[in-house]
Amino acid sequence: MRYSGRATAAAAACAVAALLAGCASGPRGGRDGPEAQPPPGLERVPDAEPRIEPIRSGGPNKPYSLAGRSYVPIQDDRPFSETGLASWYGRKFHGQSTASGERYDMYAMTAAHPTLPLPSYARVRNPANGREVIVRVNDRGPFHDGRVIDLSYTAALKLDLLRGVAPVEVTRITQQDIRTGAWRRVNEGTALALAAPSGPMVAVPLAAVQPVVQPAPAPAEPQPVAQDAEPLRAQPLPPLKPAPAPQAAGSGFWVQLGAFGRPEGARRLQQQAARELQALAPLLTVRDEAGLHRLQAGPFGSREAAARAAAQIRAGLQITPVIIERP
Repeated sequence: MRYSGRATAAAAACAVAALLAGCASGPRGGRDGPEAQPPPGLERVPDAEPRIEPIRSGGPNKPYSLAGRSYVPIQDDRPFSETGLASWYGRKFHGQSTASGERYDMYAMTAAHPTLPLPSYARVRNPANGREVIVRVNDRGPFHDGRVIDLSYTAALKLDLLRGVAPVEVTRITQQDIRTGAWRRVNEGTALALAAPSGPMVAVPLAAVQPVVQPAPAPAEPQPVAQDAEPLRAQPLPPLKPAPAPQAAGSGFWVQLGAFGRPEGARRLQQQAARELQALAPLLTVRDEAGLHRLQAGPFGSREAAARAAAQIRAGLQITPVIIERP
């Protein structure tokens, strides 16, 4: 469901009734869906590139009411994150005006949100498969219980969400994040080292970082095997306890593998990392901070050691970790 913030009060009242009759909600109920022949290569469409855009006061960012509910859009640069269901909208709204006045392009990396500033940027993550995208928020919606964001067709395709609504994690990319570059992940040959909240960010080229190479073990002497010996059985990984609060964890550098709205996502990645990177298994901990469950490895005594571990994690798990320094 979408709502145009440009409508006057009288026009909005008329539009609401029409909107409630059939609104963007993804391919459910046959009301919306993809075109018969979508363009090829949509999975390679690049994410939206965050840039600083003025947040308009009033207009699409003024408070509004719809279906008996009141919404107050954010008009400053505060951080924002939430978890909930994502839907998507397609050909039914393709080419129509969005709440920001722009034309909706179902093949662009955009999204609709009830209260994020128009325009603004957000990172959307599918915890079921670890995929994430960056979208430009330029529309209002969805207005269904439990749904937190309406994605464009291409954004939903890249997250593997075209089959219907599914849980996602939404994190706003603030203008401060854009100015400092804190929104970037480790990619394109650069490991981003995120310092303490008040400290600067430092980029460490991965080309200068040598991956951690484990030496091959020396061949063991053959041992006699008893005829009645029990066969070896794979043992489940012992549960790794969450790390203590940051102030009790000591100083050093930590490599963050991911942040999740639910602990199950952090636990699954923790177990996968422990299997694939056994040397790092004792260093893996889950931290509960600001409502997120963060899987981190550490501490490391130097940024160089953390960068080597980050390169190893990236190569072994095909994810993009970040380095955090705690004084």
